[in-house]
Amino acid sequence: MRLTREQAAAKVMVALDKPDAETALRLADALHGTGCWMKVGMELFYAAGPSVVRELKARGFKVFLDLKMHDIPNTVRGGARSITRLGVDMFNVHAAGGSAMMGAAMQGVEDALGEGDADEKPIVIAVTQLTSTSLAVLNEEIGIAGTVEQAVVNYAKLAASAGLRGVVASPLEVEAIKLACGPEFLTVTPGIRPRGSDIGDQSRITTPGDAVRGGTDYLVIGRPITGAPDPAVSLQSILEEMSAS
Repeated sequence: MRLTREQAAAKVMVALDKPDAETALRLADALHGTGCWMKVGMELFYAAGPSVVRELKARGFKVFLDLKMHDIPNTVRGGARSITRLGVDMFNVHAAGGSAMMGAAMQGVEDALGEGDADEKPIVIAVTQLTSTSLAVLNEEIGIAGTVEQAVVNYAKLAASAGLRGVVASPLEVEAIKLACGPEFLTVTPGIRPRGSDIGDQSRITTPGDAVRGGTDYLVIGRPITGAPDPAVSLQSILEEMSAS
């Protein structure tokens, strides 16, 4: 079934990898009313702090806070509690932290809700392997044997068992993740590049149309939109490609 433009937009997370709030919010304003999400990562959050998330929420955007928490369980529990209070719609931890750490993140969410400090329960997902990770890096530098897909699926299953609702993975692993964890288990996929665009520092990539056909739930897209002369036009082109899939 083909996506409507609205359905396609609801799958797109625009990566606001900008060095300051003013630049990021100016870009967000250029995309206001499109129906897409905003992804706030480390560069922007470390520069602008929680206020930029509040500004985006005030503008009506759904926000994915991409900080990849990876620490001892008690620290992650406290971090998750604070993030939930902030009102984000989605945030992530790193699956490499293990099941106890991921479970602590879920407890932190429940702490904030139980204390009455948050109105909505955010979606919590886990990072598996970065889309810049090649097989050589996985085996020779990180020290994990097997294929990238095997490592990703193992992390996805661990996240599912800890009660998380999905994972970040490349589009190339979506089918295997869905087979291992079920069709309702969410996949958030960076490494999306429209045909003809620069792949940058990504290793495992695909096009927006192929990602939709592969069954992913959310597409994280940064530079092809944020680096374009007219971000709204670039987004529209991507939505048309997704809708035609």
